[in-house]
Amino acid sequence: MATVAAERALHLGAHLSIAGGLHLACERAAELGCDTVQLFTRNQAQWKAKALTDDDAAAFKRARRERGIRTAFAHDSYLVNLCSADGSIRRRSLAAFVHELERCERLGLAFLVTHPGSPGEEAGDETGVKRMARSLDAALRRTRGLKTLVLLETSAGQGACVGRTFEQLRAMIDGVSEPERVGVCFDTCHVFASGYDLRTRAAYDGTMEAFERIVGLDRVRAFHVNDSKKGLGSRVDRHEHIGRGEIGLEAFRCLMGDARFRRVPKVIETPKEGEMDPVNLGVLRRLALSTAPRRKVTRVGWGAERSKIREERSKVATPPAPSEGVWG
Repeated sequence: MATVAAERALHLGAHLSIAGGLHLACERAAELGCDTVQLFTRNQAQWKAKALTDDDAAAFKRARRERGIRTAFAHDSYLVNLCSADGSIRRRSLAAFVHELERCERLGLAFLVTHPGSPGEEAGDETGVKRMARSLDAALRRTRGLKTLVLLETSAGQGACVGRTFEQLRAMIDGVSEPERVGVCFDTCHVFASGYDLRTRAAYDGTMEAFERIVGLDRVRAFHVNDSKKGLGSRVDRHEHIGRGEIGLEAFRCLMGDARFRRVPKVIETPKEGEMDPVNLGVLRRLALSTAPRRKVTRVGWGAERSKIREERSKVATPPAPSEGVWG
């Protein structure tokens, strides 16, 4: 039980399904031995959201409390583009984003993660950054007094998406009137794909030093912990299982052992096929809990890792058996 308690102290979790009810994301997180969860509060592929009832909010808060979920936060809809060149899409995105912040507040969620968006190829990065800052500032003005923070997610820079450089993120934050309500969600895959190396201790330290200098590490309020299918600077957003992509294990060993981020929530968004959430979480736990940091860690032997994770999951107090929906 000591090992289970130590693992649950890692502020580690996953993005999990809300199929069947928002509260079930907390149940699924607990089944994985996590104290952290990211979720969509609604169908992220549709503009229109199902109304959030008082019963929905109460059930979610009760499940979170009963299942020991310390940090819960949301990702907004992929339809939202706050820096779109199309004014009607920008206005619709702003209304949806404000509504999403209000939903998060009712659920008691700590953060709302958002992609900075794309201004289109013709507009260029500078225009996109300015539009994003204006839209974000408008959203913050309309939601004064809310406790849920907005986290700008680091971008891979795919297509014309902005937010791929630390300077762009800093400019967006500087462009709002309430910068204390804005932080950053640091996605390891996106940062790597945008051109910041993480693969060695020296590279990891250099990237974090650059972020500290330009944005400030205190702005990092959450991590998306993902390996990358594509190479450094590819500007292609394709997540891979931890240690099996182009980033490799060393970066994640550095992150999980970085005392500066010990209390910063970290969630995986790795591919969902099979039962890979417990496997990926297991890799990160073993990196974090290792008592011999200089010991070589291989690719963790994925067949053996599955068996070990099943054994470790059985130690969690009365865990429900995994079902197909848990991994959806």
